[in-house]
Amino acid sequence: MKSFTTIAALGAFTGVALAKKCQNITVPVTVSARQGVFDVDALTPHNNIDVTNFILNLSQQGKNYTANVLKGYNTTSGSYSLATTYCAPDNGSPDVVQLLTHGIGFDRSYWDLPFNNYNYSYVNEAVDEYGFATFTWDRLGIAQSSHGEPVNEIQAYIEVAALKALTDKLRDGSLSGVPKFQKVVHVGHSFGSEHTYLLSAMYPNSTDGIALTGFSQNGSFVPFFELGGNFIEANNISSLKAYPDGYLGSSDASAVQTNFFSPGSFPPALLEFATMTGQPVTVGELLTIGGEIGVPNTFSGPVLIITGERDIPYCGGNCLAPPTGYDSIPAYSKNYIANANPFDVVIVPGAGHGLNLEYTHPFTFGTINNFFVQNGKGPANSTTHTVTPIPTSGMATKTSATATGTGTVYTGGAASKNWLFGRM
Repeated sequence: MKSFTTIAALGAFTGVALAKKCQNITVPVTVSARQGVFDVDALTPHNNIDVTNFILNLSQQGKNYTANVLKGYNTTSGSYSLATTYCAPDNGSPDVVQLLTHGIGFDRSYWDLPFNNYNYSYVNEAVDEYGFATFTWDRLGIAQSSHGEPVNEIQAYIEVAALKALTDKLRDGSLSGVPKFQKVVHVGHSFGSEHTYLLSAMYPNSTDGIALTGFSQNGSFVPFFELGGNFIEANNISSLKAYPDGYLGSSDASAVQTNFFSPGSFPPALLEFATMTGQPVTVGELLTIGGEIGVPNTFSGPVLIITGERDIPYCGGNCLAPPTGYDSIPAYSKNYIANANPFDVVIVPGAGHGLNLEYTHPFTFGTINNFFVQNGKGPANSTTHTVTPIPTSGMATKTSATATGTGTVYTGGAASKNWLFGRM
């Protein structure tokens, strides 16, 4: 159970909660970033045929459509309002905050999903079980945060600038009602993991540790996601009518299932919920997705990558089909972030891209929080927890996982299930 207070960059907690207390905060930021310049008139779709043509061009094998239509670079600057939620244990003052960044198709509720009495809530696990504070936000351009021009404004790098601004505010204590944090760790999902990775690459002192969920450094499978999403104009979807042309949304539940859920890994009602509450993506985001993951990274803190075995956009549906010498496709990321200490990779058997929404979510949540605690990035007096075994009911059976490179196979404590945990 939790209590909520909505404020505009100021205020205090009200009410009594049994487990955690949360407040919604509208945070003003002024940010700038060097971004790509594209022909807005040519690339802004005005009907669903235009959208499909854009996706077909973007996903064409053997061609770099973004490079072909890029006109140059410019600095994008603006003042924006970011919709955020801060949650903390109700029995004390937390000393570590997790800054959580959602991916494409979702808003900040991805981390605190109000489905089945919050049974799929990552925030509940982090706050109630481990004693972290959490800070979630709607990415710039999405949901309750400021919207913008969808081709040249709402792109990857301006969103990372917004993430940096939020990080700074958590560290300097400039959010009234929110304490000043000495330790800030970052967790991302999908596009949000790309942002988290780039933040640690551009500003390695801004984070104390990162967990990248639904992620790898292989961008060759992103066209699967682009085609699988069956995108249409977002304003053709009843819940997204307020968005201008150039914001795109998945047209039906089958598209959402293809991109986020592996076979047998979810309750059908949750797929319906995710479809009904889905959020859009901009043309500019799709043009710049993947551009963040090739940036070399000198960050030397703890790094966890946790990805579903059947992740579509970052593994093409099989994370255990890696390059020679590696345990998994995400394990190759060690080449980009060589100074990470430790660098851990977890492949969740049978899971898809939307890890928080699948039956394996207790294992995912426990793995992330244990990782931070084990590496000295947890709250004072926090201890590791026993990770929930991966369930077998309703899931595709995986009987073995072979480590072809460095790493160790750990059994999952459930019949015919295991997971790969590779430390390099």
